[in-house]
Amino acid sequence: QVQLVESGGGLVQAGVSLRLSCAASGRTFSNYAMGWFRQAPGKEREFVAAIIWNGSTYYAESGKGRFTISRDNAKNTVYLQMNSLKPEDTAVYYCAAAKNAYASSRTNEYDYWGQGTQVTVSS
Repeated sequence: QVQLVESGGGLVQAGVSLRLSCAASGRTFSNYAMGWFRQAPGKEREFVAAIIWNGSTYYAESGKGRFTISRDNAKNTVYLQMNSLKPEDTAVYYCAAAKNAYASSRTNEYDYWGQGTQVTVSS
């Protein structure tokens, strides 16, 4: 079983930046698609960003131009750089891994999930 551990969340003011990290277990990290999702209270979990086997990246419209997903296969780590944070970005952010190397934006495509890290953006 793959284990994912997120870190880097916190309470910040609007306009600042955060970088979230997700450390994954296993030596097959490079074979997985990796994604970030978020869930605000009372809302469904929504897609934020994904990076697939060939390094291609995908973003929800909400994060385009502000968020960047990247991965370091040697360190088994995926990152989400979030710039120009807005109050509407407030949510628990989850890291996810998919055995399907082409997984994208659907929650049910992902096989493993971290416990989440809280991001709170004040106005």
